[in-house]
Amino acid sequence: MRLADRLDRVRASQTQQVLVAVERLRQQGVEVIDLGAGEPDFPTPDHVKIAAAAAIEDNFTKYTAGAGIIGLREAIATHYAERYGAAYDATGVVVTAGGKQALYNIAVALFGPGDEVITHVPGWPSIVEQVHLAGAEPVGVRTSAEEGFELRAESVLEALTPRTRGIVINSPANPTGAVMSETELHRLADGLGDRDVWVILDLCYEQLIYDDTPHNLPGVLRDRLGDRAVLVGSASKSYAMTGWRCGWLLAPVAVAEAANAVQSHSTSHATSITQHATLAALTGPQACVAAMRDEYRTRRDTLFDWMNSDARFQVVRPAGAFYLFPDVSELLSPDERRTSADLALALLNEAHVAVTPGEAFDAPGFIRVSYAASMEQLREAWTRIQQFLG
Repeated sequence: MRLADRLDRVRASQTQQVLVAVERLRQQGVEVIDLGAGEPDFPTPDHVKIAAAAAIEDNFTKYTAGAGIIGLREAIATHYAERYGAAYDATGVVVTAGGKQALYNIAVALFGPGDEVITHVPGWPSIVEQVHLAGAEPVGVRTSAEEGFELRAESVLEALTPRTRGIVINSPANPTGAVMSETELHRLADGLGDRDVWVILDLCYEQLIYDDTPHNLPGVLRDRLGDRAVLVGSASKSYAMTGWRCGWLLAPVAVAEAANAVQSHSTSHATSITQHATLAALTGPQACVAAMRDEYRTRRDTLFDWMNSDARFQVVRPAGAFYLFPDVSELLSPDERRTSADLALALLNEAHVAVTPGEAFDAPGFIRVSYAASMEQLREAWTRIQQFLG
């Protein structure tokens, strides 16, 4: 069977493969603790579910405008204006079926053959694969554990070539939890000058920052780069709405229209019911977000302390998101577990704890451990890992 040539350059999502493996074991009756999942373990807030039920009751189940209902687009624009001082008109907002589709729409709208797009590694693999699908070439700028995986402007500027068309930044980052500093983004914007290079900022975890870490990256981008900046966000992590599939992008109107044109020939629009639920999430009570963030902070600190007390794990305390990303090289050997992928598979099959291998993020020798699980599950998982390692 012959497939399209573009698929020769694309790898399937390894994070999704972990999810499938967990489900397969559970169907066999195995009690697996899943620390591989990149989604909140909290339920969607009640006021969001009520809004969705009301939309169904009111028969709001038809097509909507491709870019999304106007009330939601205005709420998204208001969120970034009030929170960051990044002013966008609702005409520059497109609601999408998850943040992933927003990034894909932008990649297809802005990049093509011959273009280079810079992003950081370790990093979320879909960014690289979307660049491939757009026909462009991803260029990885590596960050280091010694610097807390923080992205430095100098490294990005050194990677620029005449073919560079875009830079994609995920902050807080998956899988490292690292946050790019406002100072570094200032330096990057100043270094770009008048170059025709787009900066796309993926803010999927924007409300999951735990310490006193300035993170007004949208404001910096809008102020310094103006019409060369695109913001991408999502309801998935902040409001525990991963399965609802609602994300968005904010861009210059011409780019938003191009991204909406791409969407009009794929999914048409985000689900009508989900749009009403997300409107309630953004405009309703925000105490639920603070409560989830506080609980994640407690889990992060506890799991970090456990892991940091074991010299076999070299771990950095993350500033955001809900992952630890330890270096597990000390647990590998030529005779048994040669790679972190081998270790992750052994943990799943023998300890029944799911983690994601660093190979999924172009970081062999590491594993991603999600703390989006209850303290009881985290404690049991750590006990199982310790027993497995001996």
